[in-house]
Amino acid sequence: MTTTSEPKTTALIPKARGNAVETQPTRALVPDRDQQPSWVRRRELSGGEGLLAGGLTALVLVLLTVNITGFPMASDDEGTYYAQAWAVATGKGLAHYTYWYDHPPLAWIQLAALSWIPDVFGVGGPAVTAGRVAMIPVVAASLLMVYLICRRLGMGIRTSAIGLLIFGLSPLTITMYREIYLDSFAVAWMLGALALVLSPRRNLWHYTAAGAATAVAVLSKETMLVTLPAVCVALWQNAARSSTRPWAVGGYLSGLVLVGMFYPLYALLRGELFPGPGHVSLIGAWQFQLANRSGTGSVFQAGSGSYDLIQSWLFYDPVILIAGLLATVPALFVRRLRPPAVAAVILVLVAVRPGGYLPAMYVVQILPFFAIVAAGMIDVIARAVPNRQRWWRPALATVAVLLAVMLIGPRWVAGNHRSLTADDNAGYTAAAEYLRTSVPDRAGTTVVVDDVLWLDCVQAGFPEDQVIWFYKLDLDPAVQARLPNGWRDVDYLVSTPALRQDPSSLPLVTALLTNSTLEASFGPADGRIEIRRINKETPSS
Repeated sequence: MTTTSEPKTTALIPKARGNAVETQPTRALVPDRDQQPSWVRRRELSGGEGLLAGGLTALVLVLLTVNITGFPMASDDEGTYYAQAWAVATGKGLAHYTYWYDHPPLAWIQLAALSWIPDVFGVGGPAVTAGRVAMIPVVAASLLMVYLICRRLGMGIRTSAIGLLIFGLSPLTITMYREIYLDSFAVAWMLGALALVLSPRRNLWHYTAAGAATAVAVLSKETMLVTLPAVCVALWQNAARSSTRPWAVGGYLSGLVLVGMFYPLYALLRGELFPGPGHVSLIGAWQFQLANRSGTGSVFQAGSGSYDLIQSWLFYDPVILIAGLLATVPALFVRRLRPPAVAAVILVLVAVRPGGYLPAMYVVQILPFFAIVAAGMIDVIARAVPNRQRWWRPALATVAVLLAVMLIGPRWVAGNHRSLTADDNAGYTAAAEYLRTSVPDRAGTTVVVDDVLWLDCVQAGFPEDQVIWFYKLDLDPAVQARLPNGWRDVDYLVSTPALRQDPSSLPLVTALLTNSTLEASFGPADGRIEIRRINKETPSS
């Protein structure tokens, strides 16, 4: 970053002292360089500190990329986002089907810009798992932002490094941040916005850029909007002087509004802002997301979807979740730690709201803020040692590190072992190969799949309009119009865990499962991938 040049002259104000009149310079809008921390007066993350942050980030990325195509098992959401990115990259539109404003498109537009990375490294396997490699730069940006935010919150180099490692080495991070989620893009941009408003240089462009970064975060995943108050708290605290605060707020709002308005303007120009007959709409999608979507139950009710999801997160890593939760409450009362603590509190409250919808990838948004507040409270405790006893600090730090290695290390090693060794996508790999080599007359074949294999089928030679994402078979009128005979116009069904999850709500999918014959099966029983040929002569059930 470049520093803003200091004013060369200052206005002089008379000040009486006894019978003499002295002159005092007015306080500059930008703090004097002598008043700034020493690490601010040099380039941030430069020299040895930059090597430390970069080295720790590289360590995490190595763990993240080892076996990235094998674990975890690919999800239908990943397939959808990567297929949408493919549609953008190939000029097909904003989605591989009718875009209905379910999410803002900016995240998969960014993914499309990164989709060349897997080809450079020659990553094999199904298209979706290979596409995970494109997420590596996004994860790297989030890791560096966590370190930078810790430093700008006044933490020392050691505790900032601890924050990066808490975030990066958690088995929950290694698992979730491997996957192709819109939340990963949104988190990186929101962390960038927070880092910008915390800049000790307090330049106007920092606040304006922070507003733009916030808008990009929300246009990447709309639920990231709930963390906006955390950035506002940081802005209010950092732009502390009454003379500069209006400019900072004005700059932030300018960036936020100018960038954020592109999405509703796009819908308005297409005549799709308001609900109406015969077309999708932005406001109609919002109504579905906020009011009409089925909830997943209470996180406190055993057996509910939300409760089971929380249990799965705790199975991967209770350390970062419990430590972050315990650190969040006291961090609210530490002024410099309040911004990330506010973000963590809001995200937790949204997760535990009664009757809400809690998606599997929601934890992606919580993890970096939990890591920051946990490191922040470690820093607070370390600084609580009296000045005359600060020689204890190295000894205390050594003891803390040893305790962490003994108590947390074995759990994290065991938690990450499966990430580094398991091949949960072997079934998808074998199914993709079977569809590519063993299905005759692919150019004249209609196949129904989940979105994990959608792009593989297209790349194998199946016509794009004859590869049907199973949800669209029942829910998209444009797809149904291409199948006048309904399920009998389908030749093959690829049955996967995602497709079998709730077939009762999809009558045509249920008919395909009922009126089909198993031709090939891959993978273990709990995650098997079945290639099924449709029996078109049998009566519908």
